[in-house]
Amino acid sequence: MMSHSPHSLPLADFMALCRERVQRKLQHSLETLPGPATRLREAMLHASLQGGKRVRPVLAYASACAVGGSLEDADVAACTAELVHCYSLVHDDLPAMDDDDLRRGQPTVHIAFDEATAILAGDALQALAFRLLSEADGQRAGAATRLRMINLLAAAAGFEGMVSGQSVDFEAMGRSLSLQQLQIMHSLKTGALIRASVLLGALATEKADAVQLAALERYAECIGLAFQVQDDILDVTADTATLGKTQGADQALNKPTYVSLLGLDAATAKAQDLCESALNALSPFDQQAEPLRRLARYIVERGH
Repeated sequence: MMSHSPHSLPLADFMALCRERVQRKLQHSLETLPGPATRLREAMLHASLQGGKRVRPVLAYASACAVGGSLEDADVAACTAELVHCYSLVHDDLPAMDDDDLRRGQPTVHIAFDEATAILAGDALQALAFRLLSEADGQRAGAATRLRMINLLAAAAGFEGMVSGQSVDFEAMGRSLSLQQLQIMHSLKTGALIRASVLLGALATEKADAVQLAALERYAECIGLAFQVQDDILDVTADTATLGKTQGADQALNKPTYVSLLGLDAATAKAQDLCESALNALSPFDQQAEPLRRLARYIVERGH
């Protein structure tokens, strides 16, 4: 047992603790899957265990802490959020979509394996997320709450969320979008899963009340947009080694971004404003929400 509460740790230590937990849980879930498809399993491991910031599982753990739960309460929520995120990256990187060769500093799945295996790996990662959420083993959440969590994740991942956002993004290449259209796109493509990650972590504890969930939802909406604004800034200002993916990829595809619409200075100011709004949303919470506060600042300070 830890001698101090996770929420009292410095952010770097809290994130490292959460990353280690989710890495171990993901690896176990993937390596113990029954079935003969060895190459497919290797592709799923490649997609899921190559590191990365793990922002979504860290948010799930931090949200559980904020409402008085434990890290253990949020293990399954953290894994499912990351599995859906990893599946989306595998498919986004395909030649028919963003056609990226690098992800997290490593060859993308279709480069390391092949396109067909990449498609199947993404499919299997998504299915595993819902299987884990549906199972009672290792979860404090009762059946009714797990059903609510499944519904929440399905909405975030599907037509009402991430998939629609990616479709709008794909259609927007080479076209001009208004700021409002860009925000709607990213609230779906990036924000929906970030919102789900925060809410899943809180729900998993069976401790969150309606007021807390509403505050967490507002927080998540703000940091979801801030995350994308900062990503757009980094696509212009960071190098490939820092990003772990090809620098300038959005510019090369002529994608609309916050930087292309607002300019670098105004985009940076917008990210800061969103961070402040996120922090304000956490006013109902005490020190147990400190990791969430620090994460809001981290999201807009990445690459600095």
